[in-house]
Amino acid sequence: MSVKIRLQRHGKKQKPFYWVVAADARAKRDGKYLEKIGTYNPNTNPATIELNLESAVKWLHNGAQPTDTAKAILSYKGALLKHHLDGGIRKGALTQEQADAKLAAWLEAKNGTVDAKKDGLSKAQADAKAKAFKAEQEVNAKRLATAAQAEADAIAAATPAVEEEVAEVEAEEAPAAEENNEETQA
Repeated sequence: MSVKIRLQRHGKKQKPFYWVVAADARAKRDGKYLEKIGTYNPNTNPATIELNLESAVKWLHNGAQPTDTAKAILSYKGALLKHHLDGGIRKGALTQEQADAKLAAWLEAKNGTVDAKKDGLSKAQADAKAKAFKAEQEVNAKRLATAAQAEADAIAAATPAVEEEVAEVEAEEAPAAEENNEETQA
């Protein structure tokens, strides 16, 4: 029986979620499997991968062949490196302590790069949010300035009409005041 380490699709439409499984090569893609090794969620940035490293290495030692995507996932999480180092231990090129130290150093470096990417993404997201907020403030300021200008124009348009009414009233009162002055002089 030929064993493959491959992805088994779960999730819903347009939102895939995968299980990393060891399965018979003749089994259906989402069918029967021998062991669930981990999960892979490509919907997050960076993709979320949970992997049982010991179980994956056990299947690699037993001759399981990973598919291309599964191979990339196993490499990303260090399962292929551990398998390689275990081969060096069996040949006598390395001791178990040396292999463990190399794997730990590699995992530490990998975690550092992943954390740097996460920090960069969160910083870019915060910068984009701040830029959008600033643009929104500018639009609001322009809108308020336009509203204030429209209000000022409305007041200015109403003011000449009031001044004309005042001028008409003064014009009507002026002849009346002149008649009163003439009557008091006579």
